[in-house]
Amino acid sequence: MRTPTRHTVRTVQVLCVTVTAALVATGCGRSADSGAGKDAPAKISSGKATGKVVMWSMGDTDKDLASLAKKFEQQNPGVKVQITPVPWASAHDKLTTTIAGGTTPDLSVIGTTWMAEMAGMNGFQATPASFKSSDFYPGQWGTTKYKDTSYGVPLIANTMVVYYRTDLTAKAGIKGAPAGDWTGYLKDLKAIQATAGKQNPKLRNASTWNIGFNSWIFWLPMVWQQGGDIYDAQSKKFTFDSPEVAKALEYYASIPQQGLAPTDKTDPLPAFESGRNAVYTEGPAVGGGLHKDLPALNGKWKTMPLPYSKQPAGFAGGSDLAVFKNAKNPDAAWKFVKFLTEPANLAAYAKATGNIPPSPTAWDEAQLSSDENMKAFDEQLKVSKAPPAITTWQQVADAIDSELEKLSLGKATVAQVQQALQSKATSIGTGR
Repeated sequence: MRTPTRHTVRTVQVLCVTVTAALVATGCGRSADSGAGKDAPAKISSGKATGKVVMWSMGDTDKDLASLAKKFEQQNPGVKVQITPVPWASAHDKLTTTIAGGTTPDLSVIGTTWMAEMAGMNGFQATPASFKSSDFYPGQWGTTKYKDTSYGVPLIANTMVVYYRTDLTAKAGIKGAPAGDWTGYLKDLKAIQATAGKQNPKLRNASTWNIGFNSWIFWLPMVWQQGGDIYDAQSKKFTFDSPEVAKALEYYASIPQQGLAPTDKTDPLPAFESGRNAVYTEGPAVGGGLHKDLPALNGKWKTMPLPYSKQPAGFAGGSDLAVFKNAKNPDAAWKFVKFLTEPANLAAYAKATGNIPPSPTAWDEAQLSSDENMKAFDEQLKVSKAPPAITTWQQVADAIDSELEKLSLGKATVAQVQQALQSKATSIGTGR
């Protein structure tokens, strides 16, 4: 398996529970439509849960999830919840193997970019109608869908915002946050770059950069911000050849090609922490890590939503809960999912783990916006979207990463990358 990310261990842990570990999906599986996407919603009986519920949780043992399970057992004396941790490195293959063999547990945490692939394998039950999409951020609910049918319920949200060093931006004459529009944002990055070695002796580049693995996460929102997309679900055709994609590639390339960010694939977080870079785009794990590990930087960094040109947009990642088609105790499993995704429990879980909840009500209950730096995440979650719900998504994502690296290094033009992506994605296809 490839190294999941270049960030700190804490970032790896959170992103693996949320976005990036889900990207080891290979898109393998049957090519024929298995009927998934046409399923009727599962049913949940009235009364308390009974029997044994076997759940897989990705990553290390999750004591906070176990604590909620104990609370569920107390409310349902006739049920026993068994939670088994599964390493992210082996989770994808383990899940697809058990789905194919019909030997699944009752439910599992599923990385959002795996949902379409495994739903396409006819692996999950359709979400009961008692779960309402309106209870979640639209993009987070979108991660559960395959062929317009929901096959899970959001548990953990993830999206990206811009972190900026206020001590470094102030020396560039920037009052408050860098500009929120792309033209102004690039202008501010240039102003920050001009202070390197002068007002800011440690500064090397205005911004950090994500190149290679997972760079699609940072680029795809730029397409949505242009009002475009890379896939048309109605025609089932890729649209990398659109003007909106071309403009997004231009914006993406403008930062490294103007020397505003490094392209050496080193971990960008230490550079941000030390002041070698002033601006850093990442998820909520970074803020938690900075508060915990570098309290001396408190008051020297803030967050802002992603800059955009036409409309705000961001990436909706995270983890969902799914109940398997071959669950032995599906009724109790869905009752446990219902319990875990109640706003009070989502709020408690988010506060305990440092993750962010996929529900606006849970967000408010956790009082996350009392932290000024969390407000940007709330704004971003409101406008974030899920990537295309196709079973071959990982193969397409790998192609995007490869072409974006060429673009960042100046080894291909926008037109060449656009043509290559359209050709590669069309060749890969959409799978089931």
